[in-house]
Amino acid sequence: MSDRPSPSRKPRFQRPAGKGGRRDHGPRRTFGDPETVVLYGWHPVVEALRNGRRTIRRLLATENSARRLQEELGAPLPVEPEIVRPDEINRLVEADAVHQGLYMEASPLPSPSVDTLSGRGVVLALDQITDPHNVGAIVRTAAAFGVEAIITTARHSPAATGVLAKSASGGLEHVPFMVVRNLADTLIALGERGFQRVGLDSTGERRLDEMALREPVVLVLGSEGKGLRQRTRECCDAIGRLDMPGAIKSLNVSNAAAISLFAVTRAVASAAKA
Repeated sequence: MSDRPSPSRKPRFQRPAGKGGRRDHGPRRTFGDPETVVLYGWHPVVEALRNGRRTIRRLLATENSARRLQEELGAPLPVEPEIVRPDEINRLVEADAVHQGLYMEASPLPSPSVDTLSGRGVVLALDQITDPHNVGAIVRTAAAFGVEAIITTARHSPAATGVLAKSASGGLEHVPFMVVRNLADTLIALGERGFQRVGLDSTGERRLDEMALREPVVLVLGSEGKGLRQRTRECCDAIGRLDMPGAIKSLNVSNAAAISLFAVTRAVASAAKA
């Protein structure tokens, strides 16, 4: 028998007490607290609620969104939402953010380390890709391709919160971030553990789909414009490229990530069967 509530029974929520039923949520959040992950929008919040590893500290929802959440999940929510008006969430997120009546504050997910990576599938490393929209799109693609982890640096990388989380559309719950102090040192350590380190750059010696790839492998992507830094290139075993047959020869880094992950995961799967 299903635990899902019948359509005739609407979940009951109460607006928090306060002057006029409105709670003061304080000034706009700056997304600078490394111990707090801010998620907003339907897919990021729903995926977080489904993730048993995610510790949720606070959930704000409009009445309609709270009702939809209950109907979608079909079970008691892990945390009782505070029912608010849309403008109260507006004050907590970036200007023009599409929050869909949902806002969450949560603890960061556990982060893997070089020693805990299984080596199954692909590990993705980002070399100073700073645009949170691009990184979020990469996270979403990485989740689709079963990437084990995404390596970023503590500096020159956006935090896994806010805009990035919204762009990832729930992907943050499926691909953990491994934040390191120095990417080159981490690539060296991965090499010592047997990882094949493959960089992507327009000046690569061979086409990515022509390279002999095998597990464990880490695919390294550079920033738009600058590409891979010299030190990062030196820590890669090989540099591959994407050849574009059309008039436009370069791609947005998130699009390049999608094509590269398709090529790498297929090559790795073929090598495993051989």
